[in-house]
Amino acid sequence: MRGAQRRSDPGNVGPYVPLDCFPPGLDPGVAMTIEAQSHLLQAPTLISCAFSYHNEFAGEDSPSWRLEALDYRKQFSVKSAEKVRLDKLDPSYTGKLTSEDAAKDDGKRYLKELAHQQALLYAEHKHSVLVVLQGMDAGGKDGTIRHVFSGVNPQGVDVASFKQPTPLELAHDFLWRVHAQAPRAGQIVIFNRSHYEDVLVTRVHKLVDKKTCGRRYEHIRDFEALLVESGTTILKFFLHISREEQLARFAQRLDDPGRNWKISESDYSERELWDDYVDAYEDAIRATSTANAPWYVIPANHKWFRNLAVSHIIADSMADLDLAFPAPSVNLADIKRKYHAAVEEGKDGRKPGGRKKG
Repeated sequence: MRGAQRRSDPGNVGPYVPLDCFPPGLDPGVAMTIEAQSHLLQAPTLISCAFSYHNEFAGEDSPSWRLEALDYRKQFSVKSAEKVRLDKLDPSYTGKLTSEDAAKDDGKRYLKELAHQQALLYAEHKHSVLVVLQGMDAGGKDGTIRHVFSGVNPQGVDVASFKQPTPLELAHDFLWRVHAQAPRAGQIVIFNRSHYEDVLVTRVHKLVDKKTCGRRYEHIRDFEALLVESGTTILKFFLHISREEQLARFAQRLDDPGRNWKISESDYSERELWDDYVDAYEDAIRATSTANAPWYVIPANHKWFRNLAVSHIIADSMADLDLAFPAPSVNLADIKRKYHAAVEEGKDGRKPGGRKKG
Protein backbone atom coordinates (compact mmCIF):
# COMPACT_ATOMS: atom_id res chain seq x y z
CA MET A 1 0.00 0.00 0.00
CA ARG A 2 1.39 3.38 -0.98
CA GLY A 3 2.55 5.42 2.00
CA ALA A 4 1.69 2.79 4.62
CA GLN A 5 3.85 1.97 7.62
CA ARG A 6 4.51 -1.73 8.20
CA ARG A 7 5.20 -3.70 11.31
CA SER A 8 7.95 -6.28 11.60
CA ASP A 9 5.82 -9.43 11.49
CA PRO A 10 4.91 -10.17 7.85
CA GLY A 11 2.83 -13.20 8.76
CA ASN A 12 -0.12 -11.30 10.21
CA VAL A 13 -2.82 -9.63 8.12
CA GLY A 14 -5.44 -6.95 8.59
CA PRO A 15 -5.53 -3.23 9.35
CA TYR A 16 -4.42 -1.50 12.52
CA VAL A 17 -6.52 1.63 13.05
CA PRO A 18 -5.30 4.06 15.72
CA LEU A 19 -7.95 5.68 17.91
CA ASP A 20 -7.08 9.23 16.86
CA CYS A 21 -7.68 8.29 13.24
CA PHE A 22 -11.47 8.24 13.58
CA PRO A 23 -13.64 11.13 12.38
CA PRO A 24 -15.41 13.49 14.75
CA GLY A 25 -18.85 12.29 15.78
CA LEU A 26 -18.08 8.56 15.68
CA ASP A 27 -19.29 6.88 18.86
CA PRO A 28 -16.24 6.57 21.17
CA GLY A 29 -17.22 3.07 22.23
CA VAL A 30 -17.36 1.92 18.61
CA ALA A 31 -14.00 3.56 17.90
CA MET A 32 -12.34 1.93 20.92
CA THR A 33 -13.77 -1.46 20.00
CA ILE A 34 -12.41 -1.24 16.46
CA GLU A 35 -9.04 -0.05 17.74
CA ALA A 36 -8.84 -2.89 20.29
CA GLN A 37 -9.76 -5.50 17.68
CA SER A 38 -7.19 -4.15 15.24
CA HIS A 39 -4.54 -4.40 17.99
CA LEU A 40 -5.46 -8.05 18.54
CA LEU A 41 -4.94 -8.71 14.85
CA GLN A 42 -1.38 -7.36 15.17
CA ALA A 43 -1.69 -6.24 11.58
CA PRO A 44 1.30 -5.27 9.41
CA THR A 45 -0.41 -2.28 7.82
CA LEU A 46 -1.26 1.04 9.42
CA ILE A 47 -4.28 2.53 7.73
CA SER A 48 -3.74 6.24 7.14
CA CYS A 49 -6.27 8.72 8.49
CA ALA A 50 -8.09 9.28 5.20
CA PHE A 51 -11.83 8.89 4.97
CA SER A 52 -14.32 8.60 2.18
CA TYR A 53 -16.31 11.78 1.93
CA HIS A 54 -19.53 10.05 0.97
CA ASN A 55 -22.08 7.96 2.84
CA GLU A 56 -21.84 4.26 2.22
CA PHE A 57 -23.23 2.32 5.14
CA ALA A 58 -25.84 4.73 6.51
CA GLY A 59 -29.12 5.82 4.98
CA GLU A 60 -29.11 8.58 2.42
CA ASP A 61 -29.81 11.23 5.03
CA SER A 62 -27.50 9.91 7.75
CA PRO A 63 -23.84 10.93 8.00
CA SER A 64 -21.32 8.10 8.11
CA TRP A 65 -17.68 7.54 7.36
CA ARG A 66 -15.72 4.84 5.64
CA LEU A 67 -12.09 4.31 6.57
CA GLU A 68 -9.80 4.24 3.59
CA ALA A 69 -6.12 3.90 3.00
CA LEU A 70 -4.90 6.91 1.07
CA ASP A 71 -6.03 5.64 -2.31
CA TYR A 72 -8.18 8.15 -4.14
CA ARG A 73 -9.07 5.55 -6.74
CA LYS A 74 -11.01 3.57 -4.16
CA GLN A 75 -12.25 6.62 -2.33
CA PHE A 76 -13.79 8.53 -5.23
CA SER A 77 -14.72 5.77 -7.69
CA VAL A 78 -18.32 4.87 -8.45
CA LYS A 79 -19.15 1.17 -8.51
CA SER A 80 -21.06 -0.27 -11.42
CA ALA A 81 -24.80 0.55 -11.15
CA GLU A 82 -24.20 2.43 -7.88
CA LYS A 83 -26.72 5.19 -7.28
CA VAL A 84 -24.93 8.52 -6.98
CA ARG A 85 -26.42 11.41 -5.01
CA LEU A 86 -24.30 14.44 -5.81
CA ASP A 87 -26.07 16.57 -3.23
CA LYS A 88 -24.81 14.15 -0.55
CA LEU A 89 -21.17 14.50 -1.61
CA ASP A 90 -19.19 17.39 -0.19
CA PRO A 91 -17.46 19.31 -3.03
CA SER A 92 -15.21 21.03 -0.45
CA TYR A 93 -13.85 17.75 0.94
CA THR A 94 -10.05 17.62 1.40
CA GLY A 95 -9.73 14.75 3.88
CA LYS A 96 -6.98 15.27 6.45
CA LEU A 97 -5.30 17.90 4.29
CA THR A 98 -6.08 21.35 5.64
CA SER A 99 -4.30 23.54 3.09
CA GLU A 100 -2.58 23.66 -0.26
CA ASP A 101 0.80 23.75 1.49
CA ALA A 102 -0.01 20.47 3.24
CA ALA A 103 -0.59 18.82 -0.13
CA LYS A 104 2.36 20.37 -1.94
CA ASP A 105 4.85 17.52 -1.55
CA ASP A 106 2.36 14.84 -2.59
CA GLY A 107 1.26 17.00 -5.50
CA LYS A 108 4.81 17.35 -6.80
CA ARG A 109 5.43 13.62 -6.36
CA TYR A 110 2.40 12.64 -8.40
CA LEU A 111 3.15 15.13 -11.17
CA LYS A 112 6.67 13.69 -11.39
CA GLU A 113 5.32 10.13 -11.40
CA LEU A 114 2.78 11.00 -14.11
CA ALA A 115 5.54 12.47 -16.30
CA HIS A 116 7.59 9.30 -15.82
CA GLN A 117 4.67 7.02 -16.66
CA GLN A 118 3.86 9.06 -19.75
CA ALA A 119 7.45 8.71 -20.98
CA LEU A 120 7.15 4.93 -20.57
CA LEU A 121 3.76 4.87 -22.31
CA TYR A 122 5.08 6.84 -25.28
CA ALA A 123 8.21 4.73 -25.63
CA GLU A 124 6.59 1.32 -25.16
CA HIS A 125 3.83 2.14 -27.66
CA LYS A 126 1.50 -0.66 -26.57
CA HIS A 127 -1.10 0.99 -24.35
CA SER A 128 -3.02 4.25 -24.44
CA VAL A 129 -4.92 6.37 -21.92
CA LEU A 130 -8.19 8.25 -22.29
CA VAL A 131 -9.00 10.87 -19.65
CA VAL A 132 -12.57 12.16 -19.68
CA LEU A 133 -13.29 15.45 -17.88
CA GLN A 134 -16.87 16.49 -17.22
CA GLY A 135 -18.46 18.98 -14.87
CA MET A 136 -20.68 22.00 -14.56
CA ASP A 137 -19.62 25.27 -16.19
CA ALA A 138 -16.56 26.69 -14.37
CA GLY A 139 -15.95 23.25 -12.88
CA GLY A 140 -12.21 23.48 -13.59
CA LYS A 141 -11.68 21.29 -16.64
CA ASP A 142 -9.20 23.68 -18.29
CA GLY A 143 -7.33 24.24 -15.03
CA THR A 144 -7.08 20.51 -14.39
CA ILE A 145 -5.51 19.96 -17.80
CA ARG A 146 -3.13 22.88 -17.38
CA HIS A 147 -1.88 21.72 -13.97
CA VAL A 148 -2.03 17.91 -14.03
CA PHE A 149 -0.35 17.61 -17.42
CA SER A 150 2.15 20.44 -16.90
CA GLY A 151 5.15 18.08 -16.80
CA VAL A 152 4.40 15.68 -19.64
CA ASN A 153 5.90 15.58 -23.12
CA PRO A 154 3.45 17.41 -25.44
CA GLN A 155 4.28 14.96 -28.26
CA GLY A 156 2.37 12.23 -26.46
CA VAL A 157 -0.70 14.15 -25.30
CA ASP A 158 -3.69 15.54 -27.19
CA VAL A 159 -6.80 17.37 -26.02
CA ALA A 160 -10.15 17.05 -27.79
CA SER A 161 -13.28 19.00 -26.99
CA PHE A 162 -16.78 18.11 -28.10
CA LYS A 163 -19.16 21.03 -28.21
CA GLN A 164 -22.19 21.70 -30.40
CA PRO A 165 -21.99 19.24 -33.31
CA THR A 166 -21.53 20.46 -36.86
CA PRO A 167 -24.05 19.61 -39.62
CA LEU A 168 -21.65 16.89 -40.84
CA GLU A 169 -21.41 15.38 -37.35
CA LEU A 170 -25.19 15.50 -36.93
CA ALA A 171 -25.53 13.49 -40.12
CA HIS A 172 -23.76 10.58 -38.40
CA ASP A 173 -24.35 8.62 -35.20
CA PHE A 174 -23.42 10.52 -32.03
CA LEU A 175 -20.20 8.54 -31.47
CA TRP A 176 -18.86 9.04 -35.00
CA ARG A 177 -16.96 12.22 -34.18
CA VAL A 178 -15.67 10.77 -30.91
CA HIS A 179 -14.11 7.55 -32.16
CA ALA A 180 -11.79 9.44 -34.49
CA GLN A 181 -10.32 11.25 -31.46
CA ALA A 182 -9.67 8.12 -29.39
CA PRO A 183 -6.01 7.68 -28.39
CA ARG A 184 -3.60 5.65 -30.46
CA ALA A 185 -1.00 3.39 -28.88
CA GLY A 186 1.50 5.36 -26.80
CA GLN A 187 -0.76 8.38 -26.44
CA ILE A 188 -2.78 10.12 -23.73
CA VAL A 189 -5.91 11.88 -24.97
CA ILE A 190 -7.96 14.19 -22.77
CA PHE A 191 -11.61 14.77 -23.59
CA ASN A 192 -12.48 18.25 -22.32
CA ARG A 193 -16.19 17.57 -22.46
CA SER A 194 -16.88 14.36 -24.26
CA HIS A 195 -19.35 11.92 -25.76
CA TYR A 196 -21.30 12.32 -22.51
CA GLU A 197 -22.55 15.68 -23.72
CA ASP A 198 -24.96 13.66 -25.87
CA VAL A 199 -26.68 12.27 -22.78
CA LEU A 200 -26.40 15.48 -20.75
CA VAL A 201 -27.04 18.66 -22.76
CA THR A 202 -29.36 16.86 -25.17
CA ARG A 203 -31.40 15.44 -22.30
CA VAL A 204 -31.58 18.66 -20.26
CA HIS A 205 -32.70 20.65 -23.30
CA LYS A 206 -35.13 17.88 -24.27
CA LEU A 207 -33.50 17.21 -27.63
CA VAL A 208 -33.72 13.51 -26.77
CA ASP A 209 -35.95 11.64 -24.34
CA LYS A 210 -34.91 9.35 -21.48
CA LYS A 211 -35.53 6.25 -23.59
CA THR A 212 -33.05 7.49 -26.18
CA CYS A 213 -30.59 8.30 -23.40
CA GLY A 214 -30.96 4.74 -22.13
CA ARG A 215 -29.99 3.35 -25.54
CA ARG A 216 -27.09 5.79 -25.72
CA TYR A 217 -25.81 4.58 -22.35
CA GLU A 218 -25.63 1.09 -23.85
CA HIS A 219 -23.77 2.38 -26.92
CA ILE A 220 -21.33 4.27 -24.68
CA ARG A 221 -20.63 1.17 -22.58
CA ASP A 222 -20.02 -0.87 -25.74
CA PHE A 223 -17.83 1.86 -27.24
CA GLU A 224 -15.70 2.13 -24.12
CA ALA A 225 -15.45 -1.66 -23.83
CA LEU A 226 -14.09 -1.73 -27.39
CA LEU A 227 -11.43 0.86 -26.50
CA VAL A 228 -10.44 -1.08 -23.37
CA GLU A 229 -10.20 -4.30 -25.37
CA SER A 230 -7.87 -2.46 -27.77
CA GLY A 231 -5.49 -1.47 -24.96
CA THR A 232 -6.89 1.83 -23.74
CA THR A 233 -7.16 2.69 -20.05
CA ILE A 234 -10.22 4.90 -19.51
CA LEU A 235 -10.45 7.26 -16.53
CA LYS A 236 -13.56 9.43 -16.25
CA PHE A 237 -13.71 12.37 -13.85
CA PHE A 238 -16.71 14.39 -12.76
CA LEU A 239 -15.35 17.60 -11.22
CA HIS A 240 -17.84 18.28 -8.45
CA ILE A 241 -18.35 21.92 -7.44
CA SER A 242 -21.14 23.66 -5.54
CA ARG A 243 -23.50 26.28 -6.95
CA GLU A 244 -21.86 28.83 -4.65
CA GLU A 245 -18.40 27.99 -5.95
CA GLN A 246 -19.61 28.27 -9.54
CA LEU A 247 -20.96 31.76 -8.86
CA ALA A 248 -17.68 32.76 -7.20
CA ARG A 249 -15.79 31.62 -10.29
CA PHE A 250 -18.18 33.53 -12.53
CA ALA A 251 -17.32 36.62 -10.46
CA GLN A 252 -13.61 36.00 -11.02
CA ARG A 253 -14.23 35.92 -14.75
CA LEU A 254 -15.94 39.29 -14.54
CA ASP A 255 -13.24 40.88 -12.37
CA ASP A 256 -10.17 39.50 -14.15
CA PRO A 257 -9.54 40.87 -17.69
CA GLY A 258 -7.47 37.77 -18.37
CA ARG A 259 -10.56 35.64 -17.85
CA ASN A 260 -13.17 37.83 -19.56
CA TRP A 261 -12.89 35.76 -22.69
CA LYS A 262 -14.35 32.76 -20.82
CA ILE A 263 -17.67 34.54 -20.20
CA SER A 264 -20.52 33.10 -22.22
CA GLU A 265 -24.11 34.17 -22.76
CA SER A 266 -25.14 30.67 -21.70
CA ASP A 267 -23.41 30.78 -18.30
CA TYR A 268 -26.47 31.99 -16.42
CA SER A 269 -29.17 30.37 -18.55
CA GLU A 270 -27.48 26.98 -18.04
CA ARG A 271 -27.07 27.72 -14.34
CA GLU A 272 -30.84 27.94 -14.02
CA LEU A 273 -30.95 24.30 -15.14
CA TRP A 274 -28.55 23.14 -12.40
CA ASP A 275 -30.92 20.58 -10.88
CA ASP A 276 -31.71 19.11 -14.30
CA TYR A 277 -28.00 18.72 -15.01
CA VAL A 278 -27.48 17.06 -11.62
CA ASP A 279 -30.19 14.51 -12.44
CA ALA A 280 -28.68 13.87 -15.87
CA TYR A 281 -25.18 13.42 -14.45
CA GLU A 282 -26.36 11.08 -11.72
CA ASP A 283 -28.15 8.84 -14.23
CA ALA A 284 -25.26 8.87 -16.71
CA ILE A 285 -22.63 8.08 -14.09
CA ARG A 286 -24.72 5.27 -12.63
CA ALA A 287 -25.38 3.75 -16.05
CA THR A 288 -21.84 3.96 -17.45
CA SER A 289 -19.42 3.47 -14.55
CA THR A 290 -17.88 0.04 -15.05
CA ALA A 291 -14.91 -1.84 -13.63
CA ASN A 292 -12.90 -1.17 -16.79
CA ALA A 293 -14.10 2.41 -17.39
CA PRO A 294 -14.87 3.86 -13.95
CA TRP A 295 -16.20 7.25 -13.03
CA TYR A 296 -14.52 9.23 -10.26
CA VAL A 297 -16.46 11.99 -8.52
CA ILE A 298 -13.77 14.48 -7.49
CA PRO A 299 -14.41 17.17 -4.84
CA ALA A 300 -13.38 20.24 -6.84
CA ASN A 301 -14.23 23.36 -4.84
CA HIS A 302 -10.56 23.48 -3.83
CA LYS A 303 -8.50 23.49 -6.99
CA TRP A 304 -5.36 22.23 -5.27
CA PHE A 305 -7.16 19.15 -3.92
CA ARG A 306 -8.81 18.51 -7.28
CA ASN A 307 -5.41 18.55 -8.97
CA LEU A 308 -3.89 16.27 -6.33
CA ALA A 309 -6.68 13.70 -6.57
CA VAL A 310 -6.76 13.59 -10.38
CA SER A 311 -2.96 13.34 -10.74
CA HIS A 312 -2.90 10.63 -8.04
CA ILE A 313 -5.54 8.54 -9.82
CA ILE A 314 -3.99 8.87 -13.28
CA ALA A 315 -0.41 8.18 -12.11
CA ASP A 316 -1.41 5.14 -10.05
CA SER A 317 -3.61 3.76 -12.82
CA MET A 318 -0.76 4.05 -15.33
CA ALA A 319 1.67 2.46 -12.87
CA ASP A 320 -0.62 -0.59 -12.77
CA LEU A 321 0.05 -1.11 -16.49
CA ASP A 322 3.64 -2.17 -15.67
CA LEU A 323 5.00 -0.06 -18.50
CA ALA A 324 8.66 -0.37 -19.46
CA PHE A 325 11.09 1.16 -21.90
CA PRO A 326 11.50 -1.15 -24.91
CA ALA A 327 14.74 -2.91 -25.71
CA PRO A 328 16.96 -1.01 -28.17
CA SER A 329 16.39 -1.85 -31.84
CA VAL A 330 20.10 -1.58 -32.69
CA ASN A 331 23.29 -3.39 -31.67
CA LEU A 332 24.52 -1.19 -28.83
CA ALA A 333 28.03 -2.60 -28.95
CA ASP A 334 28.29 -1.71 -32.64
CA ILE A 335 26.90 1.79 -32.01
CA LYS A 336 29.41 2.33 -29.20
CA ARG A 337 32.27 1.40 -31.53
CA LYS A 338 31.03 3.89 -34.10
CA TYR A 339 30.69 6.56 -31.42
CA HIS A 340 34.22 6.09 -30.12
CA ALA A 341 35.56 6.06 -33.67
CA ALA A 342 33.82 9.38 -34.32
CA VAL A 343 35.33 10.81 -31.13
CA GLU A 344 38.85 9.74 -32.19
CA GLU A 345 38.37 11.22 -35.66
CA GLY A 346 37.45 14.50 -34.02
CA LYS A 347 40.63 14.43 -31.94
CA ASP A 348 42.81 13.71 -34.98
CA GLY A 349 41.32 16.59 -36.89
CA ARG A 350 39.88 14.33 -39.56
CA LYS A 351 36.57 14.78 -41.33
CA PRO A 352 34.07 11.94 -41.27
CA GLY A 353 35.25 9.32 -43.72
CA GLY A 354 38.92 9.48 -42.71
CA ARG A 355 40.18 12.56 -44.63
CA LYS A 356 42.06 15.23 -42.75
CA LYS A 357 40.46 18.65 -42.41
CA GLY A 358 41.77 21.52 -44.50
